[in-house]
Amino acid sequence: MEALLKINDVVNGIVWGPWMLALLVGTGVWFTITLRFPQIRYFGMTFREVFGKMRAKSSEKGSISSFAAMATALAATVGTGNIAGVATALHIGGPGALVWMLISAFFGMTTKFCEICLAVDYRDKDVKGNYRGGTMYILEKALGMKWLAVIFAILTVLASFGIGCAVQANSTCEGIAMAFNIPHIYTAIAIAFVVGLVVWGGLKSISTVTIYLVPFMAVFYIIGALIVIASHASAIPAAVSMAIQGAFGDPMALPGALAGWGVKVAITKGIARGVFSNEAGLGSAPMVHCTAQVDHPCRQGLYGIFEVFMDTIVICTMTATTILTTGVLTSTEGRLLNGAQLTLKAFTTVLGGTGNVILAVGLSLFALSTILGWYWYAETALVYLCKGRHFLVFPFKIVWLALIVVGGWGGAGVLNSLWDLSDTLNGLMAIPNLIGLLLLSKELWRLTKDFDMKIKTGELKR
Repeated sequence: MEALLKINDVVNGIVWGPWMLALLVGTGVWFTITLRFPQIRYFGMTFREVFGKMRAKSSEKGSISSFAAMATALAATVGTGNIAGVATALHIGGPGALVWMLISAFFGMTTKFCEICLAVDYRDKDVKGNYRGGTMYILEKALGMKWLAVIFAILTVLASFGIGCAVQANSTCEGIAMAFNIPHIYTAIAIAFVVGLVVWGGLKSISTVTIYLVPFMAVFYIIGALIVIASHASAIPAAVSMAIQGAFGDPMALPGALAGWGVKVAITKGIARGVFSNEAGLGSAPMVHCTAQVDHPCRQGLYGIFEVFMDTIVICTMTATTILTTGVLTSTEGRLLNGAQLTLKAFTTVLGGTGNVILAVGLSLFALSTILGWYWYAETALVYLCKGRHFLVFPFKIVWLALIVVGGWGGAGVLNSLWDLSDTLNGLMAIPNLIGLLLLSKELWRLTKDFDMKIKTGELKR
């Protein structure tokens, strides 16, 4: 295990290192330019689409509504990274990490738009008549690279055990224990029971729960964050100045190489946490977006734009702003804190014990929603590996629920190691996905041009 973790440290440094992050953001830049800034051109249409179809239902067998698909994907995307991950990025990379997080999100909106367009365009139906799609289907059907598709599917299943299950369950139990002093094991069993009831009903059951859970948890957390920020409104200009200065210069006036190093850390940590949070370029979210009943692949891509906007530009920014405006990042005590502890300190400076409850419940809901969303990703990858058949789905559900109990209980001594391994596997998913996206640049240009033309002629509604 020790040797494996040492190897993982090296691989992780490459996967989440500068070159890979440059490729992730660079892909977004490339498609932003070649597709003529879709995140800006379609911004108004995106909001009309999302909020105009919140109550829509799918009439096609084996599919769900576009909003339900986005809610399920957003459930998996909005997780502990929005609270603990953002705080860690600021702690290590300084205030400037926020700016680079937002820059990566801007281009990430286009990347996720492209991922979803291709996933819908190349989706297929399994033996039960349910839509299945994602990077593995794109690589096999569009590029004939089945070997790479299989690698992506295996990475998805392996990554899901930690990043989408055991670690998230542990975060939920920690949050509940922090707020209500309930032992981990009881919460873990309750989570497994609830998740079991939901996932046994398939995608429609998962999407039904997330349609209500995601808006509630987002509004719940945002209101708490806004109260904290409003209480320190006078500190907002200074926080913005500190973030911009930290992103492009050195706020501590360190000499030469040290100043450059500080900016480099801000860039790498900001982009890494942004990509990790919104998953743009990793190829995960398209696996549920492709199940939507939609009249054009690009229309579902609009939901991807909204997904990144809500996850990073809204929720992550809220977390970062509470930390920066309350001053806990630069306080003597704050320098000793990291992750969720830093965010908790920011909330309690204004809300006291109530802030503890808000953050704990928010963290718990974020983690629980991630478990539900990532289950579908894992099942989709598993069904692909089984050539559309479902004979391993039942035993997989049992293993999934068992991991929730073990991870939530905290009885697994390898939990931290599991997080590190899953973090690497999650990042490795991006490589096959980006290869598929870049090789299909012309196809994406064709799809976008077709969408624009049909919107212009009135064949498709705005």
